Amino acid sequence: MSKISKNNYKLTISYDGSRYYGWEHQPDKDTIQGKLESVISKLTGTETEVIGAGRTDAGVHAKGMVANAVITTDMSEQLLKEQINRYLPDDISVTDLKIAGERFHARYKAVGKTYRYTCYYGENKPVFDRKYLYRLDLEPDLEKMIKAAEYLTGEHDYASFCSNPKMKKSTVRIVDKIDIKKKSGYITFTYHGTGFLQHMVRILTGTLLEVGYGKRTPESIPALIDAKDRKLAGFTAPAQGLCLISVDYN
Repeated sequence: MSKISKNNYKLTISYDGSRYYGWEHQPDKDTIQGKLESVISKLTGTETEVIGAGRTDAGVHAKGMVANAVITTDMSEQLLKEQINRYLPDDISVTDLKIAGERFHARYKAVGKTYRYTCYYGENKPVFDRKYLYRLDLEPDLEKMIKAAEYLTGEHDYASFCSNPKMKKSTVRIVDKIDIKKKSGYITFTYHGTGFLQHMVRILTGTLLEVGYGKRTPESIPALIDAKDRKLAGFTAPAQGLCLISVDYN
């Protein structure tokens, strides 16, 4: 018989956020954190907190969210993973589960994140991936958006791209990559940085799309950054086009 032990586990999680009110636990609402905590607590008989690397918004998806949880169990890593997945709904999956060091913390130890935002401007309806993209009426100018992205890359105060007007902590972040690609009617915006503010990726995407549609110029971006005023930046792109791809740790 296996020995019951208490360990800190690192979990990698994929989910379709379409029907959830985001990651963070909310009373009387379906959330990713809430589902995970409910399943693990019932499996182990112990109330378990699951700490995520970030808080994705309602409707946002993830391929590589990372979380940690202190779990008391006699199950092996493989069996625990299998049992959690057995009881999770079909739109949430634990893709990896390993015992981590006691000091591992999914949020505080994270050093970088990659997000991808997907748009579609093609002629035909994207029937099978319609829940995972933002459908555009017209094709935006790729070269202008790439030029604007160069101004947005680096270490900046991104207050103009934060939807929380009461943000008390620093709004300075490092975004070291904004990669924009076009293929077969799809446009993907891939962002990598040390961290992102509330709705930041979606506001950056909305601003870049406005550049692509000629509503603002690439050269206007530095003044927009310096203004530190959310009202001057672009629209917040819809949640369904956004996916957390991965979280980096040293």
